[in-house]
Amino acid sequence: MSRIAPPWSHAPVAKRFVLRLFISLKYVTANVVDRRNGRVIVTASSVEKALKEGLDCGRTCNSKAAAAVGEVLAMRLKVDGLASEPIHANATKEVEKKGFKNRAKVWAILNAIRSHGVNLVLDDDHDSGNDHHFPCR
Repeated sequence: MSRIAPPWSHAPVAKRFVLRLFISLKYVTANVVDRRNGRVIVTASSVEKALKEGLDCGRTCNSKAAAAVGEVLAMRLKVDGLASEPIHANATKEVEKKGFKNRAKVWAILNAIRSHGVNLVLDDDHDSGNDHHFPCR
C-alpha cells in the first residue's frame, strides 16, 4: 500500500513572503516572513544601534523613523535578492491592528519599501478599486 502525502506537505504557498509590522510608542520593527517555513527572512528595527543613532525618536518613534525602517528593510531585501519577489502586505489590516494613531507610520513604512524598488503587493480585503495603490498625499 503506497502512502499518500498530506496535502500541506509540498503544496506551494500563495503569498509566500508577507510583511509583518510591530509598532509601539518607542519602536518600529518590520519583518518579512517566509510562510513556507514560518521564518523571518529579513528584518529592520528602530532598536538597531545603527538606525537608533540616526533617528530622533526620543520617547516616541515618529513617521520619519518608520520610513527609515522601511528603507533599511528594502535595502536588505535587495541585498538578499528578494526585491523582485512579491512581498504581500495588507495596509487596511495593519492600520486596524496598530490603531488609527499609527496609520502614518504604517504608510511611511509601506511607501519607503515601495519607493526603494521592492515588489510590494497590497492585499486589501475590500474591493474599493484602490487596491495595490497608495493613498494620495
